[in-house]
Amino acid sequence: METDGITTPFGRRAMTLGMLASQAIAKTVSPEASVDKWKLYRWLCEARPKLGISDRSLSVLNALMSFYPKTDLVGSEGLVVFPSNAQLSLRTHGMAETTLRRHLAALVEAGLLTRRDSPNGKRYVRRDQQGTIGEAFGFSLAPLLARAGEIETLAAEVSAERLLLQRLRERVTLVRRDIAKLIETALEDGLAGDWLGFEAEYRRQVQALPRVATVEILAPILAALETLRADVLKCLDQQVNFKNTAGNADHTERHKQNSKSDSTSDFEPRFEKKPGGDGETPPRPAAGWETSAAPEGEPLKTGARMQAVRRNHGHLSAGADPHKPYPLPLVLQACPEIVPFGPGGSISNWRDFMTAAVVVRSMLAVSPSAYEEACAALGPENAATVIACILERAGHINSAGGYLRDLTRRAERGEFSLGPMLMALARANGAPAKRAG
Repeated sequence: METDGITTPFGRRAMTLGMLASQAIAKTVSPEASVDKWKLYRWLCEARPKLGISDRSLSVLNALMSFYPKTDLVGSEGLVVFPSNAQLSLRTHGMAETTLRRHLAALVEAGLLTRRDSPNGKRYVRRDQQGTIGEAFGFSLAPLLARAGEIETLAAEVSAERLLLQRLRERVTLVRRDIAKLIETALEDGLAGDWLGFEAEYRRQVQALPRVATVEILAPILAALETLRADVLKCLDQQVNFKNTAGNADHTERHKQNSKSDSTSDFEPRFEKKPGGDGETPPRPAAGWETSAAPEGEPLKTGARMQAVRRNHGHLSAGADPHKPYPLPLVLQACPEIVPFGPGGSISNWRDFMTAAVVVRSMLAVSPSAYEEACAALGPENAATVIACILERAGHINSAGGYLRDLTRRAERGEFSLGPMLMALARANGAPAKRAG
């Protein structure tokens, strides 16, 4: 029977206290102890972050465990495996010998293996006349069996932390969606309240989210977002209750039921007659900065926001020239990202601005035909302004070319105005959103 005594490493390798401790732990293995080696390996893979070993080191350990002939590691049996580096390389898919040595040293340092070096440093086994192993030199798997309970516990902890992190991420996503849609609804209905302040706090919390989040990072952000959602809901409840109270006095007198069977919806836009005219013309739709390609709950749709902004700042009249450009200083204040693309890194006139727009158009992979159609529908200055606006929000738009074509088609149908889009960006950058002329 193989006994796992205290041995020192061969050659120049120094003996460390960690090696000594690992060998001492291995000596505590009970003869009755046993564990399925592949179940233990799954625990090792799960607990890898807490054990401080790499996936490549685990591949080497997997190869070593495959040289142990039985499925269960049993304390009463010899747990030393003795493959050569050439055999190990084959079972690790051709890993270089120097890489093998580095990962074997990492496994020993982590206390998952112990070395049983022979007098000459070679790995081999001595057998008796019946073929029974008498003495083996190589790597002992006894530390794995000794630490099986600890490894299982670590694996359970990692699994629980991963599940908690997943639930936190889901909760953050739901709360973000709730806040975004509640603020959007309040702006669409023109409810009083500091909605832009709520939105600013929302964006501040969202920007604090890292690409690789941990439980420690997500927990306080989730708490702040849930508090913000509670404040938004409280403000909404107060406004909704106020509106309901104000409408109850003469609700019966004012309410009219559309009894036509072909009526589409009470929320569809109505056609209004022009003063002094016989025909009916639809009101100009309030098309704003809408990014359908944006991720769920990330950018608030400022088409809704601009309805509130227009009540405070006004907007283009329906009879304004759709091809008339906005003042260049206002456009540059709303879209500062395009300035470095101008000739010499600056923009001083519309010629420079449109030159920069052509560069940005190519950078955003917008086809020449899509840009030409936009110029025809909006005018060259306004088409260049739309390109600048898309550059400002490039992170929220999957296909800049497809988005530009969609805006062009809407402009041709009279369903898109550049004003709300530009005003939203100007307001976000602290610029006064006013139209010249």
